[in-house]
Amino acid sequence: MPKKEVPIDSLGNYLPEGTYLPVLQYLHHFKVHLTVSKARKSILGDYRHSTMHENHRISVNGNLNKFSFLVTLLHELAHLVTFDQFGRKVASHGTEWKKIYSQLLQQFVDHKVFPADIESELMKSLRNPAASSCAEDGLLRALRKYDARATTHKLLEELAEGVHFKISDGRIFKKGKKLRKRFKCEEISSGRLYLFSPVYEVSSA
Repeated sequence: MPKKEVPIDSLGNYLPEGTYLPVLQYLHHFKVHLTVSKARKSILGDYRHSTMHENHRISVNGNLNKFSFLVTLLHELAHLVTFDQFGRKVASHGTEWKKIYSQLLQQFVDHKVFPADIESELMKSLRNPAASSCAEDGLLRALRKYDARATTHKLLEELAEGVHFKISDGRIFKKGKKLRKRFKCEEISSGRLYLFSPVYEVSSA
C-alpha cells in the first residue's frame, strides 16, 4: 500500500488542536519514522519495531478524522513503548500493552483535547482497552460523527430490516434480523448469509 512520509511541520494537520507538541515529543524521543498511508480496509495503523538498520516505524491511515487519527497513533505508540520496555516477552495486546495504552490515552483525555462524546467513550475503555484501535462500538459511533463520510455512508444499525445495502467491495446485501450482537444479512447474488457488526459502515445499494 503506498505511503507517504509526513513532513514534521505538517503533522499538525492530522491532529486535534493542542496535541501536536506532545505527540512530537514522543516521536522525537523514540526516533519514530511516521508515515501516512492511503485508506486500508483491514487496519487503521500499524507498528514495526526498530532494527539495526531502521528506526521504529508507525503508519496511520490518512483518511481518518483528527480524533480517530490521534487514537490510532496512540494505539501504535503503545505498541512501541511496550516493545521498548519488554521486547518480545509479552503478548501483543496483553496486560502490559493495555496499561501503557491507557496511560497514553489518559494523558490526552486529561488535557481535554477530545469532544465530550468521544471523551466519555474513552473513559469507559481506559480500564480495558480494545485490541483493535477504535474497536469499541460506542467509541466508533462517537468518532464517526466527525467523519466527512458520515453524510454518504451509514452504520448498518441505522438501516431498517429488509433494506438493501452495499459494502466496500461492491457486494449487495439485504439486512436481516439481529442475532445477539450481530445482524444476519443475505448476499443478494449468492443467497449466502453473513453476520455483520451493527457498526459496520455501508452505503446505499
